[in-house]
Amino acid sequence: MEKRVLFRSGWLPWALLAPQLIIVGVFFFWPAGQALIQSLQQQDAFGTTVTWVGLDNFRTLWADATYVESFETTLIFSVLVTVLGLSLALLLAVFADRITRGATFYKTVLILPYAVAPVVSGLLWSFMFSTSIGVVSYGLHQIGFEWNHLLNSQHAMALVVMASVWKQISYNFLFFLAGLSAIPKSLIEAAAIDGAGPWRRFWSIQFPLLSPTTFFLGVINMVYAFFDTFAIIDATTQGGPGKATSTLVYRVYFDGFRGMDFGGSAAQSVVLMVIVVALTVVQFRYVEKKVQY
Repeated sequence: MEKRVLFRSGWLPWALLAPQLIIVGVFFFWPAGQALIQSLQQQDAFGTTVTWVGLDNFRTLWADATYVESFETTLIFSVLVTVLGLSLALLLAVFADRITRGATFYKTVLILPYAVAPVVSGLLWSFMFSTSIGVVSYGLHQIGFEWNHLLNSQHAMALVVMASVWKQISYNFLFFLAGLSAIPKSLIEAAAIDGAGPWRRFWSIQFPLLSPTTFFLGVINMVYAFFDTFAIIDATTQGGPGKATSTLVYRVYFDGFRGMDFGGSAAQSVVLMVIVVALTVVQFRYVEKKVQY
């Protein structure tokens, strides 16, 4: 029988929800409202004069070819970070789940990258691939591959993708490992007795049962690629060379804080917010139907 909690007073449920509602209102709805208002205005670099311009900021954005190119850059970057991050984390989780001796040590080592700040992660990878002092770039040079992410746009994109995946892989690993640990071992043993090999057991039993975890991490990693990778991009390539790694979130910062175009930057943040909300709705509306709970 389902048990439901009944409140005798009408104010008690709202009082219990009040702390969360205040946090969401202060840290999401209020900044979003401010950005929406500012996107319809234009002000000088010193903020002394404000002019109501309506939708002119949005019209200027769509007329800017470099901003339209940022959509393609962001799409490529977010897909690569999400797919590679989930794939590598799942592979590591499968291997870690099979370890019997020293499992705690291996799991702890794999979790360590999540404790590193994003800007530190970007600097680490930037030093490793530095054309002058980088260890990895030196090794690539020895085998005949000339690495230069300061001039080559493909190298720059590969660098920010690798740094972003490395930073997020521990988070994905934790959830995949927890999901694998929750799968009854009796199912795996029964499949092994029936003659199913490791590959067959994974695709027929483990991976379908991990679909809720995979769906959740897919949404989280997509949001991460859109928003939380700003510090990594700024520390490694600063959106260059040219604007080859200038994603939408980096354009918001660059145009607002360096270009001093506050109205245009606010319009970009509104567009970015709409895109992320739309992607999340699509994922929950259509992709979640294929999830097996």
